[in-house]
Amino acid sequence: MKTKVFLVSLIMIFAINSGAFTISAQTISFAEKLQVLLEKNDIEGAIKLYDNIPENLAEDTDLKLLHASLLISVHRLNEASTITKSLKESGNNSKDVLEMDATIAVASGNKGAINSAVNALISSDPYNAVANNILGNQQALKKKYKTALGYYKKALIRDKTNEEALFGCGQMNYYIGTLQDSKTYFELLLKLRPDESQAYLYLGKLEAENESYLEAIKYVKQAIKLNPNNSDYWIDLGQYQRSSGKFDEAEKSWSKAIELDPDYFLGYTYRAGLYDEQNRIEEALKDYHKIVETNPKYYFAFEEIGILEFHMENWAVAREYFMKANSINPSIAYQLMVLATFLKEKNTFEAKKYADIFIKEGNKKDMNFSKTQDYNLLRLYKDQGPVMLENTIAKELEKEQNKNKRGKLMYYFGLYYEIKNHPEIAAEYYNKITNMQSPMFYEYRLAEWGIK
Repeated sequence: MKTKVFLVSLIMIFAINSGAFTISAQTISFAEKLQVLLEKNDIEGAIKLYDNIPENLAEDTDLKLLHASLLISVHRLNEASTITKSLKESGNNSKDVLEMDATIAVASGNKGAINSAVNALISSDPYNAVANNILGNQQALKKKYKTALGYYKKALIRDKTNEEALFGCGQMNYYIGTLQDSKTYFELLLKLRPDESQAYLYLGKLEAENESYLEAIKYVKQAIKLNPNNSDYWIDLGQYQRSSGKFDEAEKSWSKAIELDPDYFLGYTYRAGLYDEQNRIEEALKDYHKIVETNPKYYFAFEEIGILEFHMENWAVAREYFMKANSINPSIAYQLMVLATFLKEKNTFEAKKYADIFIKEGNKKDMNFSKTQDYNLLRLYKDQGPVMLENTIAKELEKEQNKNKRGKLMYYFGLYYEIKNHPEIAAEYYNKITNMQSPMFYEYRLAEWGIK
């Protein structure tokens, strides 16, 4: 706990300078034992020690608040709340007591209690750091980053070295895109708390935003040095290594992330992408399958499995995964790939059946669906023509202004001709796609394979 050193110091000072009574051996013994337990991070032992607190210390507010803080750290919230309640009943409504109340409320997740505690603090001091940090955290969770930033800045007015507020300001500025401000806050935080690993992590993110990947690597390695068991840190390190051309190192970093958290899908996602790019198909498929196992709603992984299986001409398997992707995120691309797998198998009956299903679903969502290019393509795959429809689609393709959309549609038009045994026409469209600059659609890769 962040306040441990402060609280230990406080208890020792109290033991030595307790005021109007003679310090007993029992008092000193209690203070020393408490210090040892806290230094060992033996929270349960420290809590149990309070069972034998000397009578002359039992009613001290600071020691009671320390007790409450320890109870919060092991989620014994009702006991902690009892302590603050007794203090308030005795007329103690000090800032420290109210802040502890707020901390308990946040730990409990009780929105009513949180609002009540925050309002009590704000009414006594609009710039209270604890209250404004809580408000900032609430807004950050709602992705209202500018509003959150305002609260964190308010927290710093009374307490310029508040670590939580400095971190919040750094993080919100990063999300907003004011990167230099973000860097300033994280650097200020590190001056106060040089072991704050997340500050180094965000400094790495900031360098990566400027494509300074070697600097980003340095920062995230410092974060890992401080917290080597955080899988997210290794994932970021892998990203920067990959961006700087260190592919083997990136693979090792993502493998380490997976080792640390084998149930987290993101490590598999990045490593699978690397394997995929290196044409290590079996390894990529293995990771993609782990992704859908750990995150069954991640339709991109279903998509990638479908693409690779399609490339290997495993039509039924490819179809299974395109259908799964479509069930999560309905898309004309997935639907056309499903139809293509049936047509590759010469199963026109099932192709027509599913085309009708997809057309029906499209009409339900959009009363003008029958006037769209998506509808025309579904009809084209269903009916394998006619020439009039082919000409209509060809003309519409040329009119499409969105480069990525045009490229995607061209692939499916080319694939149609490939299925109809017109490889020269298919190649014409595939070549147009591969001549595009900076393609941002997976069909680009399928077009490359189609040419080969």
